[in-house]
Amino acid sequence: MDETTGSVHRSEEEWRAVLDPEAFAVLRQGATERPWSGEYVSTSATGVYRCRACGAELFRSSQKFESHCGWPSFFDPAQSEAVTLHEDRSLGMVRTEVRCAACDSHLGHVFYGEGYDTPTDARYCINSVALTLEADDSVQ
Repeated sequence: MDETTGSVHRSEEEWRAVLDPEAFAVLRQGATERPWSGEYVSTSATGVYRCRACGAELFRSSQKFESHCGWPSFFDPAQSEAVTLHEDRSLGMVRTEVRCAACDSHLGHVFYGEGYDTPTDARYCINSVALTLEADDSVQ
């Protein structure tokens, strides 16, 4: 980790060594896990969701909501600088990609104006495999 910026820099080989193949495909290559397959889709445990690649805090359970889309959904990052947003023109459409600000890993996409009853009218649609949950009962 770069102590001055908080950024995490690793080579592709180093990422492959610390991530399983599915996590590597999603986090480092921008893949998407199958809908309804992730461990955090329906989880209601309270705690902090961290980047699986680098451990940075991304979301809190208080920002998670049920969107019935097949992936965990959050209405806001834990801190505004926790994620970065990038235009994604893949798949013949324009979307907004969400990446971890600390390690630049692909997390998912954010969508606006879908009509969910949330404070931000945003749905951060995040791959479960991109996250780890530090449940409140495990926090010291």
